[in-house]
Amino acid sequence: MSPSLLATSYLSAGVLFIMSLKGLSHPETARRGNLFGALGMIIAVLAVAIQVGLATSPIVIGAVLIAGLIGAVVAMRVSMTAMPQLVAILHSFVGAAAVLVGISNHLHPGTTRVGAEHTIHGIETFLGVFIGALTFSGSVIAWGKLQGVIGSRPLLLPGRHLLNLAMIFTCVWLGVVFVGGGPPSLPAILAVTVVSGLIGIHLVMAIGGADMPVVVSMLNSYSGWAASAAGFMLSNDLLIITGALVGSSGAILSYIMCKAMNRSFVSVILGGFGAEEGAAAVGGVVMEGEMVATTAEEVVELLKEAQSVIIVPGYGMAVAQAQHPVREIVDLLRKRNTQVRFAIHPVAGRLPGHMNVLLAEANLPYDIVLEMDEINQDFEKTDLVLVIGANDIVNPSALDDPASAIAGMPVLPVWEAESCIVFKRGRGAGYAGVENPLFFKPKTRMLYGDAKSSVEAILKLLAG
Repeated sequence: MSPSLLATSYLSAGVLFIMSLKGLSHPETARRGNLFGALGMIIAVLAVAIQVGLATSPIVIGAVLIAGLIGAVVAMRVSMTAMPQLVAILHSFVGAAAVLVGISNHLHPGTTRVGAEHTIHGIETFLGVFIGALTFSGSVIAWGKLQGVIGSRPLLLPGRHLLNLAMIFTCVWLGVVFVGGGPPSLPAILAVTVVSGLIGIHLVMAIGGADMPVVVSMLNSYSGWAASAAGFMLSNDLLIITGALVGSSGAILSYIMCKAMNRSFVSVILGGFGAEEGAAAVGGVVMEGEMVATTAEEVVELLKEAQSVIIVPGYGMAVAQAQHPVREIVDLLRKRNTQVRFAIHPVAGRLPGHMNVLLAEANLPYDIVLEMDEINQDFEKTDLVLVIGANDIVNPSALDDPASAIAGMPVLPVWEAESCIVFKRGRGAGYAGVENPLFFKPKTRMLYGDAKSSVEAILKLLAG
């Protein structure tokens, strides 16, 4: 492939990736954004394959076809509830690739570099391996927490910050040894891989379940920078551009998520937050009153009388796969001229945008799905709120209890509505392990049971 044609292919792919990010910024254009991204990746893979002469290699063609088939099968079979852990494990692949590229590039440099060029290339390789190993191990731990293989409680070792600093300084020293060259360079880069991997494990183990959406977006950023570093090692402009796009967009998303939780990005990375799911209450507020249960029949009567309804979805709705009967209820209510809208909290679910994707899967109109800032002022003018599988994002202790683990986190003030129905499987605390005073408020009623079963019972009565 001629240099001009290769440059044109890279430029076209880069533009398509930028258009993909733009499309993914809104649910209405997300499908088009995915299409742009896929098309850009096809152009990039073909251009690289032709450039290095791999397009005619049976081994490479076979590997690409097998990997593509595996990816397609996994993507089609994964449930929406498993999407966060799928994203986390995919991030680990990028980190592992960066490590392997760095070590391979060191063993077989291809060209001899001297002076400043040698030093710069050594720094590129060190950074690629360091970020890649951290991303790999951290992503595997994140997958384990999201999958339930590892407990969601943060692991807070004594002197953990000093331990992190010690490991980082060790990596810097090993990096100096590696960049300096000489016989110790290979053991040094292998040692960086191990120590950086331990840093990734320790950092993510110290993060509790409530911060997992931020962790996923943070690891997304790390994987982008790892890919960009690999691009520098391979002198591949497109990989550099693509990695920078992913890294910067992931960092911006992490900032947005932290802002939505009233958390500093540094504290999320280095601190610990949250507790095991269903753990004892955290905070200074003592629960007063009692939870009042309701029935599907009573909820239906409230729905028939309501002129305005807001639905707040959470991870519980995703687990129960209740989005489709919820859509049918929305259709019935809208035929009755009832105003129905959805309120989406930025950290609802365990993945950024989790609820938006879930509702899009059920073909709900985009114009009735509103972000927290767009709808928070409307709760006090709403007749009925249905909280389906959400907990921490509707917890008033975030505003009222300075001692709460989620103090200061912006929440959806569902308690301001005329009536509030909470769909909940049991009486335990939420994913952050924080008790919720909402359940004890006089205008709140609890509908216990599996969310899908409860919603289907309401649908049957409402349609009858």
